[in-house]
Amino acid sequence: MNTGKIVKVSGPLVEAIGMSEANVYDVVEVSEDRLIGEIIEMRGDRASIQVYEETTGIGPGEPVYTTGAPLSVELGPGMIEGMFDGIQRPLDILRAKAGDFLTRGVVVPSLDREKVWEFNATKSIGDKVVAGDIVGFVQETTIVKHSIMVPPKVSGQITKISSGSYHVHDTVYVVKTDDGKEVELSLMQKWPVRIGRPYAKKLDPKNPLITGQRVIDTFFPVAKGGAAAIPGPFGSGKTVIQHQLAKYSDAQIVIYVGCGERGNEMTDVLEEFPELIDPQTGESLMKRTVLIANTSNMPVAAREASIYTGITIAEYFRDMGYSVAMFADSTSRWAEALREMSGRLEEMPGDEGYPAYLASRIAEFYERAGRVISQGSEGREGALTAIGAVSPPGGDLSEPVTQSTLRIVKVFWGLDYALSYARHFPAINWIDSYSLYQDKMDKYFDENYDEDFSQARIKAMSLLQDESELQEVVRLVGADSLSEQDQLKLEVTKMIREDFLQQNSFHEVDTFCPVDKQTEMLSAILDFYAESLKALDAKIYLNEIKNLSVREKIARMKYINNDTAAEEIRALRQEIKDEIDTLIKQGGVQDA
Repeated sequence: MNTGKIVKVSGPLVEAIGMSEANVYDVVEVSEDRLIGEIIEMRGDRASIQVYEETTGIGPGEPVYTTGAPLSVELGPGMIEGMFDGIQRPLDILRAKAGDFLTRGVVVPSLDREKVWEFNATKSIGDKVVAGDIVGFVQETTIVKHSIMVPPKVSGQITKISSGSYHVHDTVYVVKTDDGKEVELSLMQKWPVRIGRPYAKKLDPKNPLITGQRVIDTFFPVAKGGAAAIPGPFGSGKTVIQHQLAKYSDAQIVIYVGCGERGNEMTDVLEEFPELIDPQTGESLMKRTVLIANTSNMPVAAREASIYTGITIAEYFRDMGYSVAMFADSTSRWAEALREMSGRLEEMPGDEGYPAYLASRIAEFYERAGRVISQGSEGREGALTAIGAVSPPGGDLSEPVTQSTLRIVKVFWGLDYALSYARHFPAINWIDSYSLYQDKMDKYFDENYDEDFSQARIKAMSLLQDESELQEVVRLVGADSLSEQDQLKLEVTKMIREDFLQQNSFHEVDTFCPVDKQTEMLSAILDFYAESLKALDAKIYLNEIKNLSVREKIARMKYINNDTAAEEIRALRQEIKDEIDTLIKQGGVQDA
């Protein structure tokens, strides 16, 4: 092991000389406390190291030991239900070993070396395998079947394999490569976090990630394998939206990364998720979830690593053929860590002090999302959806992190502080937000749910856009100056906003809305609009239409039990037509 010597300490940045044999991104151990660090810059034999632990008390002259390996994560059974820090140290083991607060220099393996797993072999001695092939599986939780895959760059003939009970580091099978070398392989493999895991082919995303949030699924859907950003000011609901998506989206595996967030928010996640019942399986949500917690009081360098740790774990499950959703809350904190380290390196600053390479780093991260055919002879299809929250200072969406993110992602859920202040949640602004997957998702919903879905969505969005223009007139001269048709339009858009877009995450029914219920709800509101226009044409006063009893039923349809909602709302749509037809007939009698 090569040894260097510290010459400078600047917070989490340590400079050492005598490091000529080391490489950029190699992991090093700093001082006799063996603090974990990573080389981020080399100039001759002088290395700049970002240290993932507290550096107080370390000074020049102390040793630095190189490991010769990049920062990597351990991938194998034991990750699901796990809670890790930014460099994949298990928090429960750290707590048992060092107490409630992280103590520097504590070394624990990422995956439990004591736990025994039951391995079921699906390949036999003599079988030919290539990188990515599944040789067996471990039933990690009641929900997740953990496939044991041949690591990248390994192929050949299996000379030893057997089902049985193993620790993650035990040799489970042996592959004899084409050059005659025998490679011993275990249930676990390692992968460097800054390099995307290989795949055979990248596919065009075509299916939506169903979230159960009406404003997202209906108006701004994200595809499985897509990338989305949630920018918004403090208090606008970014974290709650990500929690909702993590709980209710139809992803099979959830990776949640709390990157530089407040400790109390991460505490809520760590306490809530194990108690939540997964609506898809009836089991605890944690049985398909990996949590990575890197709070704002943890070392800033580890914050930068946590995003890469999360996406690498997500890619690993994607390679098994799962649909994975990764949530990063928030990438702004990650960018701030980049800015701090860049400043300590005395690099030339870019916009607002961020490093000049900010945009490329953000692009590298989001480009690792996608729908792919995995390596291996089976050709499994998996998808990794990346959803990142952005916290622009003061809600200024023109700042560099937001703009660099929007150049890469295809879905923008713009949170509006005015909406959150008015207690309208989710506070996604329907005028500013967009989804570039819309055409493909419309086709999917038309084919699988309702052939008129896309037309209803377009009509509703058109009404909402008209409303924003009419509100300008109302602010100037008042609502009474509008025609009854325009006043009706304002009434209907209010129904769309309050009875459809607004959703209560704390209500046991309204917290999740299946797509068939969403389509019926929107159709009911549009039916009311179409029938009311007929009534206005028949000289019925708008106030009479507003006072119909069916109005209250429309307002309450979001609370109808999800199992019977589609059928009940279809009956309500007929009731709307009948009531307005009756009103028109009565109006005709009175006129006579």
